[in-house]
Amino acid sequence: MMITKIRHIPLDKLVPHPGNPNQMSRGNFQKLVRNIERTGRYEPLVVRPCPGQCGYFQIIHGRHRCEALRQLGHETAEAVVWDIDDEQTDILLATLNRLQGRDTLDKKLALLRRLSVTLEIRQLARLLPQTRGQLDRLVNAKPLARGPSGKPGTFVKPMVFFVDATQEHAIEEAISQTATGLPDGQTRALGRAAALTCVARCFLDQSEPVAAVEDAATESARTMTA
Repeated sequence: MMITKIRHIPLDKLVPHPGNPNQMSRGNFQKLVRNIERTGRYEPLVVRPCPGQCGYFQIIHGRHRCEALRQLGHETAEAVVWDIDDEQTDILLATLNRLQGRDTLDKKLALLRRLSVTLEIRQLARLLPQTRGQLDRLVNAKPLARGPSGKPGTFVKPMVFFVDATQEHAIEEAISQTATGLPDGQTRALGRAAALTCVARCFLDQSEPVAAVEDAATESARTMTA
């Protein structure tokens, strides 16, 4: 059984992994700094002995925390040291900052409301990922109705697609035509999400959806290479 101990490692002995793809926005980094400054607590870094640099440690998970500690004047960082090879390190770099669950909406709202009793919204906005406007809407949201399964809802997820001009036009046209038949009273984002869902469901109801995708992909490839 592997026993993991937390060590206090001098900041000048910690080296960021050059291949770490995770990048935190400037705003979220400042919130991280304020959280550590306010509480004095943070998740220990994950490091390994630095290849080719005796006495140094390479940061696998926690380089932003390391920078925050430097900015706050700390001399050491709490870290766990794993003796792992390059392949294991690359797997961790690809997963530690990406594997995560989703907030259960009613529990998240209850948590934010508890915090808002002792902290003002403007203070919370300086510490939490949400903006002041988002927090204000969440804290003042109406109680959630549960679905047919009795389970609470979850926060919506962003979906990102990269399309060419022809694809964009087709998608926007489909959403626009579908949205005209939807009920009013929704935000533009929710209306577009509902319209896109309707388009997707209509596609799935087709007798030969796979063939339709192949035809669309072939046409797109022909357009992009023309």
